[in-house]
Amino acid sequence: MMKFSALCLSGLLLFPAFPNGAAEPQPTEERLLQMEKRIEQLEAEQSRGRSKTSNPMGNYTPRRGFQVADTPSGDLNIRLFAYVRYLNQKSLDNSYTDSFGTTSPVQQRQDIMFQKTVVYFLGWFLDPKFRYLTYVWTSNTSQGQGAQVVVAGKVMYKFNDYFTFGGGTDSLPGARSTEGNFPYWLGVDNRLISDEYFRPSYTMGVFANGKVVDRLAYSVMLGNNLSQLGVDAGQLDNGLNTISSALIWMPTTGEFGTGSGFGDFQNHKKLASRIGVHYTQSDENFQGQPNTDAFENVQIRLSDGNSIFEPNLFGPGVRVTDALYHMSSLDAGLKYHGFTLEGETYWRWIDDLRGSGTSGIGQLKDTGFQLQGSAMLMPQVLQLYASGSKVFGQYGDPWDTRLGINWYPWKKEEMRWNFEYIELYKSPVGGASLPYVVGGTGPVFHSNFMITF
Repeated sequence: MMKFSALCLSGLLLFPAFPNGAAEPQPTEERLLQMEKRIEQLEAEQSRGRSKTSNPMGNYTPRRGFQVADTPSGDLNIRLFAYVRYLNQKSLDNSYTDSFGTTSPVQQRQDIMFQKTVVYFLGWFLDPKFRYLTYVWTSNTSQGQGAQVVVAGKVMYKFNDYFTFGGGTDSLPGARSTEGNFPYWLGVDNRLISDEYFRPSYTMGVFANGKVVDRLAYSVMLGNNLSQLGVDAGQLDNGLNTISSALIWMPTTGEFGTGSGFGDFQNHKKLASRIGVHYTQSDENFQGQPNTDAFENVQIRLSDGNSIFEPNLFGPGVRVTDALYHMSSLDAGLKYHGFTLEGETYWRWIDDLRGSGTSGIGQLKDTGFQLQGSAMLMPQVLQLYASGSKVFGQYGDPWDTRLGINWYPWKKEEMRWNFEYIELYKSPVGGASLPYVVGGTGPVFHSNFMITF
């Protein structure tokens, strides 16, 4: 239809009515050439109109954010994650005694914070298979600490569905929650204490991921250490000896919801299932974990919360300077009609301890688990969840239980109001950015209003 209209328009332009005595029309070849050029021009304008209609600038895509540039050389998308948190720890016990008999005060907080902001910039450049992700990550409760603001990112090339290779900052895939499913968790921005205790974290290195066969995927990373947040290059040991891997099988549907996250907001009509196995090994030095309160910096701790690198912890003159960390986990989960049930077990052992007086310490072994269940009480509006975890350690058996509600006022995963009650017993982990503290025993309440796009 467009080409026919263009022909009619061109005919009117090139064959006007001539009054008596007017000049002869242009030669036929010249008129045809002008007509073809005009048709090409109109078709090009039509094509540009279709492109703008189907993919206008500023389009929003879940998990990619808003598109702010779209050119033949690449594109740019901007995403945001942020939340406001109210925290009340005033009912925690005000002191804690560890397994060595040392009593320490426990800080009890009540505050309102614009807790965290992450701004992501992502897209492709020159080749759609060459992709980039950079971000600015800040935690306002950690102001004044070395890694309160993190600027990081990664680049990667997707050869095919079976192999993507990249380098930069990434999470070590050593546990369910570090596979890249944040922030699609039941709680807004914190893990159960067993997960936080055992898991690896973010570091810099190279990685590869893809599918092995349909419904079976892998991920592997070679990194600098267990957590490089707040650690400069001069504090790292002279070796690339951190490796982490995961193998994930989704046998029934081949997927597990948005970002393979927790909870069944999508209301699966067919049973979705997953099984994941993970393994991480890292040779850690005390300089690579210099501050137990550093922003999100994972420490190798005992189950009573003490860092194994603390001087004189195991006796006068005893100082662990290096240790070999091993951790494996197994998780399984089901989603169906708004209900979810997931569990994960952990095995961690620390050996090859080096430093003065360490010959008599031996191997440190811990196990643990977490269990999470949820139900959409009102589809896409109200979600109820309950969870719990426990660590079985040589230096104590801490645990936590939780009950929470997520309200989605706009019926979208991208925005929710979360209310969560936590009961703690001698938490072995904690920090300024987390709702729990090391040694915490008692109830904690927090509420979070979150936006992510």
